[in-house]
Amino acid sequence: MTRPTQQRRPDDPSAGGKRSGMRPEEDPGDSFTQIATLDGSTEAGGEHPAVSTERGLDVLRRAVKTLPTGPGVYRMLSRTGEPLYVGKARNLKRRVTTYTQLQRLPYRLRRMVAQTASLEIVTTHTEVEALLLESNLVKRFSPPFNVQLRDDKSFPYILLTGDHDFPRIVKHRGAQTQPGDYYGPFASAGATNRTITALEKAFLLRSCTDHVFSNRQRPCLMYHIKRCSAPCVDYISKPEYEALVQQARDFLAGRDQAIQQDLKAAMDAAAAEQDFETAAIYRDRLRALAHIQAHQDVNVTGVDDADVVALHQEGGQTCLQVFFVRAGRNYGNRAYFPAHDDDMRPGAILAAFLAQFYDNKPVPRLLLLSHGPHDRETLREALSQRADAKVDIRVPQRGDKRRLVDHALTNAREALARQLAESSSQRKQLDGLAERLGLPATPERIEVYDNSHIQGSEPYGAMIVAGPEGFMRKHYRTFKIRGEGGSDAEQGDDYAMMREVLTRRFRRAVKEDPDNERGSWPDLVLVDGGRGQLNVALEVFAELGITDVAVAGVAKGPEREAGREEIVLPEREPMLLPKDDPVSYLISRLSEEAHRFAVGTHRSGRQKARLRSSLDDIPGIGAKRKRALLLHFGSAREVARAGLADLEAVEGISETVARRVYDFYNSG
Repeated sequence: MTRPTQQRRPDDPSAGGKRSGMRPEEDPGDSFTQIATLDGSTEAGGEHPAVSTERGLDVLRRAVKTLPTGPGVYRMLSRTGEPLYVGKARNLKRRVTTYTQLQRLPYRLRRMVAQTASLEIVTTHTEVEALLLESNLVKRFSPPFNVQLRDDKSFPYILLTGDHDFPRIVKHRGAQTQPGDYYGPFASAGATNRTITALEKAFLLRSCTDHVFSNRQRPCLMYHIKRCSAPCVDYISKPEYEALVQQARDFLAGRDQAIQQDLKAAMDAAAAEQDFETAAIYRDRLRALAHIQAHQDVNVTGVDDADVVALHQEGGQTCLQVFFVRAGRNYGNRAYFPAHDDDMRPGAILAAFLAQFYDNKPVPRLLLLSHGPHDRETLREALSQRADAKVDIRVPQRGDKRRLVDHALTNAREALARQLAESSSQRKQLDGLAERLGLPATPERIEVYDNSHIQGSEPYGAMIVAGPEGFMRKHYRTFKIRGEGGSDAEQGDDYAMMREVLTRRFRRAVKEDPDNERGSWPDLVLVDGGRGQLNVALEVFAELGITDVAVAGVAKGPEREAGREEIVLPEREPMLLPKDDPVSYLISRLSEEAHRFAVGTHRSGRQKARLRSSLDDIPGIGAKRKRALLLHFGSAREVARAGLADLEAVEGISETVARRVYDFYNSG
């Protein structure tokens, strides 16, 4: 690489030890102990950052001499102190010794040993504790030689609140601290929203906030479209509403047959009395329940709460399909494509995946798997400890449970086939892009930059990242424009904004990863705009001494037609590709995604700015007190006009705080 490099001394904080990426407040209980590192003389000469295999072996051989024989976690660190690999062991000495037997290691581990500059360990009481700590650290640091769980979003739940006389039904993510009953997890927000809509139609439960509920004078639209019974205006009594809530609980708990029978009997009775309006209401509720059940295509006798995980490998890639079965009903499924080396076996991938997957998610009592995970008993004990209940791990061979696993396996196979087809298409498009732009190789990481503002207000810069497997959303970044160096960026000068964004991004890259050991440098930078924005990017790179990152501008074509973007290159005439060219399609997708992300970031910032008031500038006024003041007075302007006695009358506002608020608005 021809980027600026920085020599590191052996006493450099970034060279390893307990500073290797883990902040002190994040230490997981016991501290890591550095066992061995490269000699200072090795670093002083400024050698190439890729440490030779012999040097890495020397580090491990010296470490083995003093390693304990008990359980624990070890971390192999690079020259810059970045974790290369995190592993757990029943016997630390024996496990690390295996890495010194180079001839028995696969190529992946040989590369890891070659890059190892130091080793750190932490001992644990049991192997189960080591497994829990290992999964926590792998998710935190994403070491390149571990199996990587790329998608780690939390799952939505349905919550029936329990802190109000008339419970509401809502979608919930995050910690389950609010009183009430939680049902899930659901595989996606879409599935959750559809289920809530159907439940509102079936049981007429409210979804409005408590504040809206307490201030209604007449029923809202939800009542008129028959998705709420309007308890806010006393259209239903508390006992009657509680009966609807109990029916919803029973249905979500799997007792739906009795509810359907009761509704059908009530419908028939109303029809017999020629009360057709009431009969129609029961009919619509039955239809809503049937709509929910129509989407529960997996229904297995004897399986109440379980996660079904199936693994399929093809073309050097792996797909893990996870089905969520709750109350005997399918709550959806999601596919994962963990990053790993080609030589890893299914059992090892599955074990690593499950340990990371359940690091911050509830563990069901039963796991049905397509393959036996590596070290199953240790994994079972670790998950049981995390769930605070016995967890059963099974690999069924026949019967209904096997059919359920086979169904998940079919979905995994189909999802991987789609992924491989998309990756192949993406790779061909990237190959074509490299050819069109004259790049030395196919780009593995493309960064696209765009800005968004409205007449200079709330200006934001956005960076999206794409590669052979599509958009890499976890690497997206936003930049709040600050107008550094007295520039006009804050006033909406597009050139100044682009300069600030690129300077901040690559100045940090030069400082933190000059040799691209983390793989954080792009092979190609695309900036939204024409020759002007391109020249700004070239000037920033020249100022920072960056010479080996390709850059191009993406501007609207002559007719500003989507899909007909113009590629602006240094010292070349702009390139306008045919509309049916796959490379043109790729450029259009990248440009649209960058614009979408930039506009979304700007809107979010604008919304936050609207919610901000002068109360935010008063010391000691946090979100809770701000909410209390605004609910009491209606606006920040009325708070400013309030007298001291009026401020003291607000619930949650003490005399001291009231005096502080009063003085803020009335001093001077």
